[in-house]
Amino acid sequence: MEDGKAPPMETLLVDVREALSHLRAVEDASHLRSAVLVVDDDARLGEITARGLRRLGFDADSSGVLRTLKSGEVLVFDLSLLDGLDAASHHDLRAIRPIVVTGATDPASRALADSLDASDYLVKPIELEELAAAINRRMAEA
Repeated sequence: MEDGKAPPMETLLVDVREALSHLRAVEDASHLRSAVLVVDDDARLGEITARGLRRLGFDADSSGVLRTLKSGEVLVFDLSLLDGLDAASHHDLRAIRPIVVTGATDPASRALADSLDASDYLVKPIELEELAAAINRRMAEA
C-alpha cells in the first residue's frame, strides 16, 4: 500500500492462506500427541489407562494382545504377558523398546524388562502423569 492503493484481493488471499497454513502447523505441533497402544493382561485396566491417556491428549488404544504397531506408535506393555509370546514376537518387542508396566518389583522382573531393552519400567499402580512423561521420553528418542 505504498502508493495509497489497497493490495489486490488475490495477494491478500494468498497471504491469508499462507498464514492459516502456518497456524495449522503450529496447532498440529502443539496438540498432536503420539499414538499409544496399551497392552495389559487386565482388559479393564488397559482400557482405563488408554482412556486416561486420551484425556491427556494421546491417541491411545488398548488391547489384551500384542498387535502390529502403527508407524510411530508407542507401546505400553504389561510384563506378565511376555510368557505368552513366541521367540519372534520377543525379538520384535525388543526392537520396539516398550514402556514396561508391571506389578512385580523383584530384581528378576527388572532384569526381564532390561532384556527387552525397555525404555521405561513402571510399577503398578501407575500414575497417568508418570506414564505420560515416559511416553514423551520415548517419543523424544524416536
